[in-house]
Amino acid sequence: MNLNNNAAQIKREILIRIAKMQLEGTLTEKVDTIPYEMAPKGSIPNRCCIYHDREILRMRVIARLGISVEGKEDTGIPLSQYAKEALEREKITWPMLTVLDEACNACVRSHYMVTNACQACVARPCKMNCGKKAIEIVNGRAHIDEEKCVNCGLCMQNCPYHAIIKIPVPCEEACPVGAISKDEFGKERIDYHKCIFCGACMRECPFGAMMDKSQLVDVIKAIMEGKKVVAMYAPAIAAQFRAVDGQLEAALTEAGFSKVWEVALGADITAEKEAHEFEERMARGDRLMTTSCCPAYVRAVRKHVPELNECVSETRSPMHYTAEIARKADPDSVTVFIGPCLAKRREGIDDEFIDYVLSAEELGAFFVAKGIDIGQTVPVEKEKKATASGRNYAITGGVAESVRLRLKDPSIMKPYVINGLNKEGMKQLKAFGKGTAGDANLVEVMACVGGCIAGPTVIANPKVAAIQLKKYVESGAPDPGNKT
Repeated sequence: MNLNNNAAQIKREILIRIAKMQLEGTLTEKVDTIPYEMAPKGSIPNRCCIYHDREILRMRVIARLGISVEGKEDTGIPLSQYAKEALEREKITWPMLTVLDEACNACVRSHYMVTNACQACVARPCKMNCGKKAIEIVNGRAHIDEEKCVNCGLCMQNCPYHAIIKIPVPCEEACPVGAISKDEFGKERIDYHKCIFCGACMRECPFGAMMDKSQLVDVIKAIMEGKKVVAMYAPAIAAQFRAVDGQLEAALTEAGFSKVWEVALGADITAEKEAHEFEERMARGDRLMTTSCCPAYVRAVRKHVPELNECVSETRSPMHYTAEIARKADPDSVTVFIGPCLAKRREGIDDEFIDYVLSAEELGAFFVAKGIDIGQTVPVEKEKKATASGRNYAITGGVAESVRLRLKDPSIMKPYVINGLNKEGMKQLKAFGKGTAGDANLVEVMACVGGCIAGPTVIANPKVAAIQLKKYVESGAPDPGNKT
């Protein structure tokens, strides 16, 4: 879904308002006003009435406070109570996703529909290619029998007039592993045993019913308490803002972080370790190795393609190695990873060196709340720069190339890139699991098409982010060697 949409703007506005109130020390006193200020009397409602809009806004605020919304509809509990709970908690709560029933449109089951463009042509390829005989011509137009239809899509593919369209359920359509389905009331539910936390449902739901639980309140609280809060930003985050190298560090320092690390430094460590691991695996005769930087991919293997378990790299992610460096530099620090996706938030729960994970959306809202214009900051001179290839981890193909550059003999690598863990990407992954996908021996998997710069919580258009990432990469340190 395009980032420039009303659901994304509502989310951003709520985050900014919460952050401003917290920074002012008025969160518990003023948080209840947010639904009324965002849906004032006399405004045109999005739903049936302004009161319904306000209730949905109330629930969205609860999620942005880092609290699950399930079971909290019409409870009468004021937002101030939830804000108090958020400010008092010591640990984040599971799961990271929460579903807002009131926002869910209870979309009808995915199906195919014949439009007015149907010509009831003599060829009738829709009918002739339907193996279930679900199509008849009725009153001069093709008609689909829903009882017989199996949603194969052959009718749509064969219609010369493009008169048949698919009516999807966006979240179900986006989920690559079938983790989302309707309950008895037609509302969507997430099966967390299947979910890989790729965030596709959250990104694609046009009603914003799939929500991530924010950790921004927790991070601001730690900063305001005077703790040593360390920021670690992923390469994809450097691509979210129009800034030169060093300005993001300056903005994060101005926001209150005591130290800033670029996670591309951890990517350099990961690339070195994966290169050695790949050489060892090939020497002992392994059929292939897959890179392990994307936690959504790793979870997809563990849950859905166990045949590839032994092929997943044992090397830890750039986030882990950067956090390890930060914690060694200051054992008392509070570590905050800033990334573009939900999967890293899931990984952060299991990583012993990670305290909190913020999204690009949350960081952008924090900057606005603090009145920080990143483009106006004075660039910080870095003690050490990551390599260009380490910074290039954020784009499809970047991880495999970074590993290749560090091999003693790059010619031994036969790379293959799965660009997006959508349903087609999962088919490719399963083909590797079955050993029917060709002779590639190093497989890079990106859960998001285009790479991390297209993650579900980014704020920049991926095409614009790719341009900004290129500048960030070009200003990095030289790569090891000059291998071709």
